[in-house]
Amino acid sequence: MVKVRPFKAVRPRQDLADQVASLPYDVLNSEEARELGKGNPYSFLHIDKAEIDLDENLSPYADEVYQKANENLKTFLKSGWLEKEEQDSYYLYELTVGGKSQLGLAAVTSIQDYADGIIKKHEFTREEKELDRIRHIDACDANTSPIFLTYRGKPNLTEALHRYANQNEPLYDFASFYDVQHRVWQILDADLAEQIGQTFEAVPALYIADGHHRTESAVKVGLKRRETHPDAPQDAEFNFFLSVLFPAEELSILDYNRVVRAPLPDDFLAKVKAAFDVTPAQQEAFKPQEKHQFGMYLDGAWYGLKAKQEVIPNDVIGGLDVSILQDQVLAPIFGIEDVRRDDRIDFVGGIRGLAELKTLVDSGKFNVAFAMYPPHMEDLLGVADANQIMPPKSTWFEPKLLSGLFVHQLETK
Repeated sequence: MVKVRPFKAVRPRQDLADQVASLPYDVLNSEEARELGKGNPYSFLHIDKAEIDLDENLSPYADEVYQKANENLKTFLKSGWLEKEEQDSYYLYELTVGGKSQLGLAAVTSIQDYADGIIKKHEFTREEKELDRIRHIDACDANTSPIFLTYRGKPNLTEALHRYANQNEPLYDFASFYDVQHRVWQILDADLAEQIGQTFEAVPALYIADGHHRTESAVKVGLKRRETHPDAPQDAEFNFFLSVLFPAEELSILDYNRVVRAPLPDDFLAKVKAAFDVTPAQQEAFKPQEKHQFGMYLDGAWYGLKAKQEVIPNDVIGGLDVSILQDQVLAPIFGIEDVRRDDRIDFVGGIRGLAELKTLVDSGKFNVAFAMYPPHMEDLLGVADANQIMPPKSTWFEPKLLSGLFVHQLETK
């Protein structure tokens, strides 16, 4: 049902992998990227966020930035910091943090499968963010960051991939940001490679876990290349995009918390209590332990909120915790209707912990914080299967796939 195939990876020289690999471009602003890339000529940020090598007053969306990304990719290849494989291969990519591991398959997936709805999404994208990556892919003639995909796992394949990882030495093995251990294997077993292809032919759908903008951009570039290269074969590289695929059973979604910078009305707590059962104020952080439960921090204290049954809609989207908070607090109390564009709200990924929420409010930068209970993987898959869209900022996946370990060249320039 889905098309998954090996590819000729451009990847770091073995001794440089930990210096090349970087956090993905979309979790860093230009200032943070500039700081991380400082003093490290091998950092993939010189390619993925090439503005760090230009005047800091220059817009990160200026033409010069994309030209610089192309130049830097060529420099990395010419210098041997990145090397291109001569044969098509699948790869395994394992991420381990806090004693929990997830093992993914690095491959390329079909733009046609996305166009046909076989690769499913659960978020909307923003045109300006798409345009940035479209220009970046075009300039580099490559997918430089992998898409994080998931699927309902096939036990036989999952066992075979884990067995291969256990029985073979990794190409790369290093710890990086947030103490995450990263290990990569090249699959050189032809029988296993054949099993991978055959297994995915029976997989009905893939799901975007993280990387909606990268997916949409990669697909639009590929479709445009089809128009300009009408005689190209169906297996032309531009018909595929770089992905890492994980069985859903190995993944977990972290909380994606909210902080609000807006004056609180005098009757704020009373308004909240109209829709939630509220626990007394406490000093200990309140971490939600179940669906429809929230933590709230304001004025130096934590409160526990539990949505009242009468405010919980009986539908797949309205019943999500992010929807309940939006419909009962953010919109009616603060007038925040569009969380993607309203600068009065910001979002804090769960890996930064609840202490970060307290810090942001205590600093005076925000007035109130909300700790969320994360959705389950089945929530995400169910929304995508229903061809619906989750509210913005519903999911936060950790650990993040690093960029720079795999590059997929489109080979059309």
